[in-house]
Amino acid sequence: MKKIKLLIFSLLVMSTFFSCIEKSKQNLLTETTKSEGLYSILKESNFNTVISGEKVGLYWIKNKNIVAAFTNYGGRIVGLWVPDINGIMTDVVVGFKDINSFVNSTEPYFGATIGRVGNRVSKGNFSINDQAYSISINNGVNALHGGKKGFHDVIWDIEQIDEKTIKFSYLSVDGEEGFPGNLKVEVTYSATEYNSIKMEYKATTDKTTIVNLTNHAFFNLNGEGSGTILNHSAQIFASNYTPIDNGLIPTGEIATVKNTPFDFTEQHKIGQRIEAQDIQIINGKGYDHNFVLDIDKTQNFTKAAIFIGDKSKIKMIVYTEEPGVQFYSGNFMEGLNIFKSGAKDDFRTAFALETQHFPDAPNQPNFPSIVLEPTEIYSTVSEYIFSVEH
Repeated sequence: MKKIKLLIFSLLVMSTFFSCIEKSKQNLLTETTKSEGLYSILKESNFNTVISGEKVGLYWIKNKNIVAAFTNYGGRIVGLWVPDINGIMTDVVVGFKDINSFVNSTEPYFGATIGRVGNRVSKGNFSINDQAYSISINNGVNALHGGKKGFHDVIWDIEQIDEKTIKFSYLSVDGEEGFPGNLKVEVTYSATEYNSIKMEYKATTDKTTIVNLTNHAFFNLNGEGSGTILNHSAQIFASNYTPIDNGLIPTGEIATVKNTPFDFTEQHKIGQRIEAQDIQIINGKGYDHNFVLDIDKTQNFTKAAIFIGDKSKIKMIVYTEEPGVQFYSGNFMEGLNIFKSGAKDDFRTAFALETQHFPDAPNQPNFPSIVLEPTEIYSTVSEYIFSVEH
């Protein structure tokens, strides 16, 4: 009788054990389905098309705690999901859910790879070795982000290296947008094991030219469509910045941030001083300025900035090999486009941190040079590392 009772007990234990395993599998499947559901708003069918005779599509990289979507139209980030303080995967890069919205957007730079020259060139004019060049004007009387058809508006070749890595390639031919030289460009995006997106840029030319590549992701660390970014905490490791005129062209001065609204050497809310009666704030309609980073020459990377979402507690730390970072507080967002979340791109609902050489560098002799010779390889790395602030 005891043996029978023991057998029945053993069967009950085994049944419970296997039931728990099955329940665990179901829970895992449910959680996986929920997680994948976050990204299902992006469908390949909404990106698969042909533009200017070139195939366009939707591509992914991911690891355990980070998922990013890309399109080769503009070599751009479409969305970027990282866990918030509660472990909820949160999309911190704004974008659209179909390719037509990117093509027709009144803001052409969402998530895009920027070149040949990021930021502004005064009146589109510059000289190399006493040879004058003019590039296309697309921002008032100035050239912005490579001109009318910069790298944000071309179709990149794409190579999915592995699950975590994707590489974009593009040949910018001699004379494109007025720039000299055939420029071969590669940009590799990686999802690293320490929860970052790494951006590696390389370029070579067959004629002396100018190059200043960056990425123009617009971030909201509370999640796309979550409202204002003015309550985000911001810290920028820069003792100086480059003041601008009312056309957003640098004056050539490298000025201290001390006792100005541009002092982010300690944490401040983005909105704390954004309405200050300061001529530089007025010229930029907020923050749209290049910060001169405090470079530690003993390190390969410079810590550029730390931003934290006030609701999500998602922390983004930016490292770069570049001497500057452009902080843009979304001052020209007008609510004319619909993000993939269904929210409008309203005023100051996203910000950008563009690692870079300084704006208008070819016309500013005291700024670091962006000239690239045929004997050189342009190579620079920036990294955006995500965690949570407890």
